[in-house]
Formats: sequence, C-alpha cells, structure tokens
Amino acid sequence: MVTALYRSLLAVLAMTTLATAADGPRSRTPEDQDLSDARARIEAKDWPGAMDILGKAVARDPGNAEYHNLFAYSVRHTANPDMNVVFQHYREALRIAPQHRGAHEYIGEAYLMVGDLPKAKEHLAALDKLCFFSCAEYRDLKKAIERHEKKP
Repeated sequence: MVTALYRSLLAVLAMTTLATAADGPRSRTPEDQDLSDARARIEAKDWPGAMDILGKAVARDPGNAEYHNLFAYSVRHTANPDMNVVFQHYREALRIAPQHRGAHEYIGEAYLMVGDLPKAKEHLAALDKLCFFSCAEYRDLKKAIERHEKKP
C-alpha cells in the first residue's frame, strides 16, 4: 500500500514537473519603463529630464514610493533645489514605504544640506535598525554625516 501511494506521488510530481517545463520560463514582472528611463537620466546627471519623467509618473501613480524618492533625489541635485519639494517627496516615499532604505539615506543627506544634523542622525538610526548587517545606504549616510561634522 505504501509503495502504491509512493508511486502515485511520484507520478503526480513527474506530471507537475513536465507541465511546468512545458510552460517555459516563468515571465518576470517587466521593468517599470518610467523608472528605467529616469535612472538613465539620473546616471547622465540630466536632472530636468529625470524630474520630467518622474513628475509625470508621480501624477499617474502617487502611491509609488520609488517615484517620490527619485523625484526628490533629482530635485535635490539641481542647481537651486526647492528643499520644500525635496522634503515633501522624501516624506511621502517614507509614508508609503517606511522601510525604504534609499529614502532614509537621501532624506538624511537632504537634512545635511540644510544643516539639520540631528534629523540626519535620526535617519541613520532608522537605517541601523533596517539593515540587519551594515548596508550601503547606512554606510553612505554615515560617511556623509562624518564629512559634515568635519566641516568648520
């Protein structure tokens, strides 16, 4: 009886395996084209181009934390950033996704830009809790804080 049950299970497993193989590779969720295009603009330091793409993306999908995060990042890197806009979008990214490590790093850097070291350190502490082991976002913000503290 056990042998018959074992054979039945093997047959079901074999059929499932064959059916899965016949389906071919599982399709992945396609990359968000707006994010791909915006990241290319950011890589090229085309801040206005990135802001244009991301501003439209935020308007279309205001619940996307990464759109807000990268929009704020792009604004922050312009010649005369509107820091109110920067903080508005980083805060929205963190409201949507409180554990968004990139948003914590970047808002911490934004706080350093306006001279608010205690707020930057709050986000470093948040990253310390979020990163089980040290992560790049924690290390980068920590270095930015250290540089800021060395300034006269």
